[in-house]
This record gives sequence, structure tokens and C-alpha cells, in this order.
Amino acid sequence: MDNREERIDEIGMGGFKVIQGDGFSYGVDAVLLAAFASGETGAKPIRSRSPARIADLGTGNGVVPFILAHKLPLAQIIGIEKNRVSLDRAIRGREINNLNDRISFVLSDVAVAGPELCRKADAVVSNPPYFRRGAGIPNDDNAKFIARHETTADIFDFAGCAGRMLKSGGDFYLIHRPSRLPDISEALRAAALEPKELQLVVPSSGEPANLVLIHAVKGAKPELRMLPEIAVYSADGKVYTDIIKRIYERK
Repeated sequence: MDNREERIDEIGMGGFKVIQGDGFSYGVDAVLLAAFASGETGAKPIRSRSPARIADLGTGNGVVPFILAHKLPLAQIIGIEKNRVSLDRAIRGREINNLNDRISFVLSDVAVAGPELCRKADAVVSNPPYFRRGAGIPNDDNAKFIARHETTADIFDFAGCAGRMLKSGGDFYLIHRPSRLPDISEALRAAALEPKELQLVVPSSGEPANLVLIHAVKGAKPELRMLPEIAVYSADGKVYTDIIKRIYERK
């Protein structure tokens, strides 16, 4: 693999590291997703006292599995990724972090993935591309464009894959854009995944939400609980709020 533009960054949790490149780095959304699924923001968490089988759809360089491995020490995690370069970075990152016995990675597109954990997963997490097919103009940084835009798989494919993998009563956690909520709700219910908890994320208190965290349960009855919103930055926009500092495990 061509690694001329790669770097190794500290995640800041558990001493774990991640390999990054192509001008695209993981952001606070990946960290929020792992915290949301772990129960740190108020949602019902993935069980932590027994070995849970977790899948991450569109795992990229593996940052979400690495964070979950730290927050859920008994979990067994599988990451699904279609991009060979990203998958190679995830595999090498797993080796750097000595997580070979807890994390596996599979080269696959979520549009066709699922047999690896068919009705065996306790939980599925995903930070999928936010923008619809056809939205925006492809740029020279193909990896960045693919990470942000639905190219070969859309929200219906991600929800469908989660539905195939999950046990009855299993949990699906995802982070997305509030503007896509109608599409997300339709996709979840088409996959027999009922939205149970929703949490808005705002840049600073008083600003419009730019992210939404959703917890859905396979085969559950309709009833949605709204969780308190999360502000990422203080009012002046310069420092992280206390909840974000706790998630990053910073004093």
C-alpha cells in the first residue's frame, strides 16, 4: 500500500493510535458515536458485563472499533469497509494497538454485507456518508468525497445491513445529519429497526443542530425518547464543553 501521506495519531483514549491519510481525518462524530453506544451521553448502552458482538459499518481506518474496544473491554468487534486503502490502515492500526484478538476487519460493501454476522450481532454502529447520491461535485480527494457522500451504498443499505446482522432486540447506533431524518426513519423501519432514542448535537448552545445520534432496536415497538442535546463547544466556540472533555477522557 502507498503510505507516503500517512501519519499515526493518538486517539487519546486507552493509549490507542490510528493511522490516517489522504487528507481526511476522523472527527468528533466518530468519537460521539462510540460514546453514544457506550452509554456515556445518556442512551441505553451496549451491554458491557458480558462479551457483546458488535459490527461497525463503514469502519474506515478503524477508529470507532478502537474506541469501543477501550470503552467496552469485553466486546468482540468486526469492522466492514469497502475501501482497500482504509481497510489496510485499519488492519495495521489493530496490530499497533495489540487488538488482534478482539477486532476483525472484512473487505465488503454494506449493500451486500451481512452473512458474517447474520442475526448474530448484539449491536451495530455506523457513521455513514451524510450526503445523498448526486449531491455535491466530486473533488480531487476521492477518499474524502467517498467518506462523505453516498456512492455505492445509501442509508437504506446501511440500515438493511444492520437489520440482517442484528439479533431480535439488537441495538443499532448511528450518527447522521438532522436534515436526513425523514430518510433515516424510513430506512430504519424498512429494516425492522425502530427508533427508540434520539439526541441532537449542536456546535454551541443555542445554535442549530448539525448532527443527530439515533438508537434503534430490531423488532421493538414504536416509542421515541428524546435525550438532552449535546453542545460540542463552549459559548465562545473555543474550548470543548465538559461532556466532550469527559468523552475524550480529558481533565
